[in-house]
Amino acid sequence: MITIRPATQNDIPSMRDLISQSVEQGEVLPRTLQEITDLLPTFFVAESTENRVVGTAALEVYSQKLAEIRSLCVSPDARDEGIGKALVRACLELAREREIFEVMAITDKESFFRSCGFDYVLPNQRRALFILPGSEEPNAD
Repeated sequence: MITIRPATQNDIPSMRDLISQSVEQGEVLPRTLQEITDLLPTFFVAESTENRVVGTAALEVYSQKLAEIRSLCVSPDARDEGIGKALVRACLELAREREIFEVMAITDKESFFRSCGFDYVLPNQRRALFILPGSEEPNAD
């Protein structure tokens, strides 16, 4: 049985280990200790019956309008048990409680997030566009 709960200060070492494992696998971006600490109030962990952290996810709130699901990691030995979806649900519930208008996920796991209800197009066909500063010159048009 897995329990999804808000992360605590005591979880940080386990969270760092799990995130580092996922970084090594190319699954998530690296997070500094400071980033993890700053996001702690909106971080969730999945804890096994052996009191082992087997999953993490954070809701980074940018404004009342927008938040992002970050550092969604599930230990390889605990995958395919619905832990990732449960962590996403916890983040979305927190977003609802805080009345956040939109939640995004930047990912290469499209099918997973689509199965959680995410889509590329928002109502009224709004889309997120990205650029790497310095990589393109703005058009004069």
